[in-house]
Amino acid sequence: MSPVPASLHPVLLSATSGLAGATVMTLVTKVEQKITGRPNSFVPAHTLGRLLGLRSPDSDSVLRNWAMHYGTGVSVGVLRGIMAHANLRGPAASLLFTGVRLSVDQTLENGTGAGAPPPTWPRDELAIDVMGKAVYAFATGAVADALISPRKGSSAERRGLGLRMKGFS
Repeated sequence: MSPVPASLHPVLLSATSGLAGATVMTLVTKVEQKITGRPNSFVPAHTLGRLLGLRSPDSDSVLRNWAMHYGTGVSVGVLRGIMAHANLRGPAASLLFTGVRLSVDQTLENGTGAGAPPPTWPRDELAIDVMGKAVYAFATGAVADALISPRKGSSAERRGLGLRMKGFS
């Protein structure tokens, strides 16, 4: 097997962090569902079905659910890797990234008509969804921060400038 080209290395590490985050989010969700009795949501499957223009986009498909869940997790994880490389790191960066993950999901779900805007949801469902996205964001961030060094020339080299916010490098 040939080595990974240096230009792809950070992207692969970033995608790996997104995969790890999606996996942790899945595990935490399964524990939550055991406790609350909440059934699986097939909104991701419906969203992917509509994005692909399938004949039956709203059929409940576990494989399509996983494809959308992990595909989104991996692709959005690349952005968190870019954040780590730009020295946006630590818990504060992961908190910001929570909104990014929620925004991506909501844009795709609402843009395709598969979902509804979060303000229309029952409060318990909204809290569970935001917590799931936070679990994803913090797990993805922890892996990205561990695997990806700040870029040479980033703010990591200028520690003496201004006030430092706790939680950032």
